[in-house]
Amino acid sequence: MGFEQFSSPYDWSRIAQYRRTAQAAAGGMIDLSVGSPVDPVPDSVRKALAAASADPNAHGYPLTIGTPQLREALHTWFRDCRDVPDLEAIGASVVPTVGSKEAVALMASLLGLGHGDVVVQPRVSYPTYEIGTQIAGATVLKVDDVADVDSWVHEPHVKAIWVNSPNNPTGRVLDAAALARIVDAARSIDAVVLSDECYALMDWSRASREAVAHDQPFVSSPCALRHDVCSDSARNVLVLYSLSKQSNMAGYRTAAIAGDAEIIKTMTQLRKQIGQIIPGPVQAAMAAGLGDVAAVRTQYERYRQRLGTLVQGLRAYGYAADMPQGALYVWVRAKSGDCWSDMAALAQIGIIASPGEFYGAPEYLRFSATAIDEQIEQASQRLAR
Repeated sequence: MGFEQFSSPYDWSRIAQYRRTAQAAAGGMIDLSVGSPVDPVPDSVRKALAAASADPNAHGYPLTIGTPQLREALHTWFRDCRDVPDLEAIGASVVPTVGSKEAVALMASLLGLGHGDVVVQPRVSYPTYEIGTQIAGATVLKVDDVADVDSWVHEPHVKAIWVNSPNNPTGRVLDAAALARIVDAARSIDAVVLSDECYALMDWSRASREAVAHDQPFVSSPCALRHDVCSDSARNVLVLYSLSKQSNMAGYRTAAIAGDAEIIKTMTQLRKQIGQIIPGPVQAAMAAGLGDVAAVRTQYERYRQRLGTLVQGLRAYGYAADMPQGALYVWVRAKSGDCWSDMAALAQIGIIASPGEFYGAPEYLRFSATAIDEQIEQASQRLAR
């Protein structure tokens, strides 16, 4: 696999001037742009990392496929939190990745795609899908809605389809029926479904909220490996997941790919040769994070409350803001019709958002709830003035 040139508007240096303006505002800057977690890593994770710091998996080379402990934790997590009772029974396997971004960026390359191959993705989406396809030398096909399978299933040379539910930046959640249509259509042309589900437990439906409130099992957004989506077969389906959001472990770089065991096997062999391996002690921390459901419930409630406060402030400012179906962002149409004009106005009151142009929609903005409670409250108050 080689690395081709790529182009993207996704460049955070482009908002430097707005940051300078916001820093000079009364009360200073409140950054609601980058979705980087700000809350503490769970105690269980920190203790597991420390306890594993001198293990054989620390002073020796760690396993690319993950320790037996980590692999068991991943299987258990899919059973208990994603409604996938038995990965092996549907022909699925797992491999941990060094965060989800590298998995996304390398996905087309690890699939062996290149010139002449086409990768489908949502028109409004996380920029790294497009960058990863470009790096592999393949062609990007953007569609308004990947669940509208007629928009891509008859296109020649489609080899993979990116799905992101809950979506970054829009928060849209696809139901099981929509995911099943995508999987069926992809299999009909022997293409692979790449389902990025890193916000799966941050689902704001009533069923999810009530489950968390009553200490019941998580009701996550539908998983592409669920029986009513994939027909009890992982063939041509890969799911990506990350602990960055659910457990505040972005700095640990802990994520995983699960799905079609034959594809995972080939990817694992490549990953081993290029050293894409989670450090041994971090594998122990990842296993602890997957098992600490109580900490995830706490984080869920933090984000739910922050999003609610943020929505109220944005409405007071004049945006048509609503609680997202999922994920950690409020996606609104720019009041001026142009994200950059709104960015300039918001910077005057010390607030920084993400320009929608980064995600393929220059007439929108994305506001992140990944800020501490006090900052979210202050932002809401400033917006309401």
